[in-house]
Amino acid sequence: MQDQRRVVIDYVSPSVNCGEYYIKRVVDEIVNVRAHILADGHDVLGASVYYKHENGRAWRNTRMALDFNNEWQAAFTVEKQGFYNYKVEAWVDYALNWRHGIIRKIDDGQYVSSELLEGADYVAAIIDKVASKEDKAYLEKIHAIFKDEDRYGEAINEATSEKLYTIFYNNPVKILENVSKEYQVYVDRKKARFSTWYEFFPRSASEKEGVHGTFKDCERLLPRIKNMGFDVVYLPPIHPIGEVNRKGKNNTTEAKPGDVGSTWGVGSKHGGHKAIHPELGNLDDFKSLIQRAKDNNLEIAMDYALQAAPDHPWVKEHPSWFKWRPDGTVQYAENPPKKYQDILPIYWESEDYQALWNECLDTLFYWIDCGIEIFRVDNPHTKPFYFWNWIITKVKEKNPNVIFLAEAFTAPKVMQQLAKQGYTQSYTYFTWRNSKHELTEYVEELTQTELKEYMQPNFWPNTPDINPFHLQATGESKHMQRYALAATLSSSIGIYGPVFEYMLSDSLLGKEEYLNSEKFQITHYDWEIKNKLITIIAKINYVRHHNEALQQTNNIKFCHVDNDNIMAFYKWNDAKTNHILVIISLDAHNSQQGTVQLPLQELGVHPGHHIEMHDVITDSRYTWHNEWNFVELHPTLPFHIFHINK
Repeated sequence: MQDQRRVVIDYVSPSVNCGEYYIKRVVDEIVNVRAHILADGHDVLGASVYYKHENGRAWRNTRMALDFNNEWQAAFTVEKQGFYNYKVEAWVDYALNWRHGIIRKIDDGQYVSSELLEGADYVAAIIDKVASKEDKAYLEKIHAIFKDEDRYGEAINEATSEKLYTIFYNNPVKILENVSKEYQVYVDRKKARFSTWYEFFPRSASEKEGVHGTFKDCERLLPRIKNMGFDVVYLPPIHPIGEVNRKGKNNTTEAKPGDVGSTWGVGSKHGGHKAIHPELGNLDDFKSLIQRAKDNNLEIAMDYALQAAPDHPWVKEHPSWFKWRPDGTVQYAENPPKKYQDILPIYWESEDYQALWNECLDTLFYWIDCGIEIFRVDNPHTKPFYFWNWIITKVKEKNPNVIFLAEAFTAPKVMQQLAKQGYTQSYTYFTWRNSKHELTEYVEELTQTELKEYMQPNFWPNTPDINPFHLQATGESKHMQRYALAATLSSSIGIYGPVFEYMLSDSLLGKEEYLNSEKFQITHYDWEIKNKLITIIAKINYVRHHNEALQQTNNIKFCHVDNDNIMAFYKWNDAKTNHILVIISLDAHNSQQGTVQLPLQELGVHPGHHIEMHDVITDSRYTWHNEWNFVELHPTLPFHIFHINK
């Protein structure tokens, strides 16, 4: 059948792949909807955004406003977790079109008695629609006036009144309206957007050197981690470690007696992915740790590593889950030049894939039932994308609080696809971005493109796998700089804790890997040591928790500085009630000076207006009067975090 509609709705945003994938928000965030809306001729148009929670019965709506060049916009707030649907509706607003036309004719001095009769018809069409008795009485009155030529002057006044415009606007008669396709937004709890992770190995938590740590030792560390301002404690795999092909210290291929192996070599005679390494404790001990963490306003994040040591129970119980070679062996995992002789990759093309998928899902539910709601997923890019879509969807249907962090240092489009398939957060390339140009370009890609709608970055200065060259053989200033950058550029951050805070950056020659890596051995730490870096980390985390501008990533504007060794950026919350200016020296060895351009237009102030700049780290206060302001930063404290008081 031929389409008689006149209004075209095009380029609805935000959307991902034209609505194939959902966008993401957290509770109480705003969805700013835009669309190109146009029709033939010059008629007045109307448009609304309709939105509804998946459990809601009725659609709610908010009117869209014309911005420029046929682009319309409106916004709505998502108030609870789960899916919301949203769509755009548009129509020719004949009543407002009539009003617009009659005003032009009146202004031109034309006699408009015929037009008033037309207006009476538009008024009659909505009399029964209006809810207010007062408005109904008003419409009945002007309906009579418009038909009475003796009251022509009064009719003209009413036809051009703001009151009639408001009633017409709020009660549109939609003829041949057009409606866009429906789009989805998934709403997570707030920790999906704002989180501060601390990673450590439980087996290194003992107070005594040479003694394997336990979950009870971990409990002892929780108040310390809380006092530093972290809210997520991420533990590498806690499962039994394979004994066949176990790795020795520094990734040697033969373990010596007493070598503990890599925690990512999951599974042994003691069990697999639903078991706990016996030297850490038992299930009750782990549940106690989870509860103690909650008592300290912390959450435990588990590692979800879908791979198996050669002696994992799966290998014998489900041999079809692995790809066997003609010689009766399974090719171990490789990521050239790295080799993982202690790990067998899962064969995702197995004919028994349904049982495999269900066991992977059941493993998640097992730990969720123990109280875990955050998973850091190891190497998700080596498993099928649609598997992740299926398993994350299944988990979210039953446990919407669960958060998934993708550990995928891989090709950009692969990382993006994982986010589209449902991952809550993603590791990023921040670990290697070091110069002003690199950092600015990368953050603008994350925050100014479609990525901002579905990929929540989590910035890590280091990980057990990555000892970046710029942290090797460097000291306090560089570590402060990198933490300040991560913590202010991104709302979700993490550190490989004790190694970072104690600045232990010795490396394998020419590699971004740690010497004496804790991945393959127990490390003893003096957890009572305090230093300046730890103090600074705690202060930055405190500032993050008390400034909404730093609890989101996308509201950012880089400010001009006439020195490539200094970068500056302005951040604000959605309500624009909290304003932060961050200035960081990228030189860890020398003092740097520069002139920073204050973003006056974005702040809504004029040059000469007094602005109080409160450095929330040092508690120093300055009054800035001008758009351009001099700053000097020293390696002893290479950054300012200013709270802006307008």
